[in-house]
Amino acid sequence: MAQAKISAKASEGAQQPPPQQQQQQQQQPSSGGQLRGRFYRSTSMADRSSRLLENLDQLELRVEAFRDAACAMEQEKEILLEMIHNIQNSQDMRHISEGEREELNLTANRLMGRTLTVEVSVETIRNAQQQESLLHATKMIDEIVNKLLDDLEDAKIRLMSLYGACTSDVPAGPIDQKFQSVVIGCAIEDQKKIKRRLETLLRNLENSEKSITLLEHQKSSVRQSCNSKQD
Repeated sequence: MAQAKISAKASEGAQQPPPQQQQQQQQQPSSGGQLRGRFYRSTSMADRSSRLLENLDQLELRVEAFRDAACAMEQEKEILLEMIHNIQNSQDMRHISEGEREELNLTANRLMGRTLTVEVSVETIRNAQQQESLLHATKMIDEIVNKLLDDLEDAKIRLMSLYGACTSDVPAGPIDQKFQSVVIGCAIEDQKKIKRRLETLLRNLENSEKSITLLEHQKSSVRQSCNSKQD
């Protein structure tokens, strides 16, 4: 009996690890649990990153739409000012009474003043090369504009050659190759603005030519009428 009890106690001692080893085993988590924890954390971080990226993509679309709307307002302001100016300098304004002309000019000036109170500015991001190209292109246009009164027809031909360098359509006349290389070096938004400025200048020149033609026709009619009376 004594031997049986001793054998039982020995077997029980062999099955149980020492107390220090038991403590270490309790402190160390299982490898499966640790892997599962890392997996869940990684998935959660990926989801957050994906959601943030999706939000930024949506905001980028809204930012571009916002800039496009601001550019459209900027163009609308330019168009309104040009239309008011054209009305003030139209032939119809010269063929009404002095009182009516004064009243219409007051209204036109009021509208122009209210239009100018709207400030719209869209900054274009440029590098040093694009900035230099923009200054060069602006200088080339200004040189022609400053000589408009000297030779209207020559200025129109030169402006048309500059405009032909900015459009993808087949130009009606020659293209200024030097100006085209300068414009290509500008930022995309600046290229659009340069093209719009040239379009405005050409429209104003066309209106000026029409005004001059009408004025010359009126002078010729007056001379013919005077000659007829003398005869």
